[in-house]
Amino acid sequence: MPGSERAPREPANVSRAERIQRDLADAIVRGAIPPGFRLDERELAERFAVSRTPVREALNGLCALGLAERRPRRGVLAAILSHDRLASMFAVMAELEAASARFAAAAMTSAERRRLADAHEEARLLVRSGDPDSYEAANRRFHEVLYDGAHNLYLREITLAVRNRLMPFRRAQFHLPDRLARSWAEHDEVVRAVMRGEAETAARAMRAHVLTVGEASVEYIPHTPIALP
Repeated sequence: MPGSERAPREPANVSRAERIQRDLADAIVRGAIPPGFRLDERELAERFAVSRTPVREALNGLCALGLAERRPRRGVLAAILSHDRLASMFAVMAELEAASARFAAAAMTSAERRRLADAHEEARLLVRSGDPDSYEAANRRFHEVLYDGAHNLYLREITLAVRNRLMPFRRAQFHLPDRLARSWAEHDEVVRAVMRGEAETAARAMRAHVLTVGEASVEYIPHTPIALP
């Protein structure tokens, strides 16, 4: 089956269904599982050495992300969002993240600003290691500190929902050359503005960062996708 390479390291608390979903999502995004390929429940259960229940959960998750679709009499087929659709989603993500940065710059406590600085420093150290999987996890923590610091639960909820939908694409772009260092530098502009309490500057820096992430994601994914209806 396509996409049978070794999966990236996962935290110990990730369920079997989540691990399978991540492995398949990454393979679809990078084209190792081509568009239209049938994701057979039984074959996947054998490949991952699990029962069909976690596989079914993983396939449901892929469908929810838009990375697969169920077709009558054909089962679950791999799909990739069109580039236009992906760009539209990143445009929305950029505005949500910009709002989070704006609110955080105005509302973060001293303790929350220290947590942001710590998360930023953790990511800096991981840039040197060149490990995209570890950096991606640190990057996720960095953004979540900002969501928390915005002190707006509804904004946090909808931002995480969109972020989760885009997670396979955001993860993929870290495999591009020099992307880890550029990502950290983009974060650095956001952090400096937040620490100075410059809300609009923080929002502009974050918007630019997320739009750059979207461009990098489109650059990474295959250029012959199929569009979901």
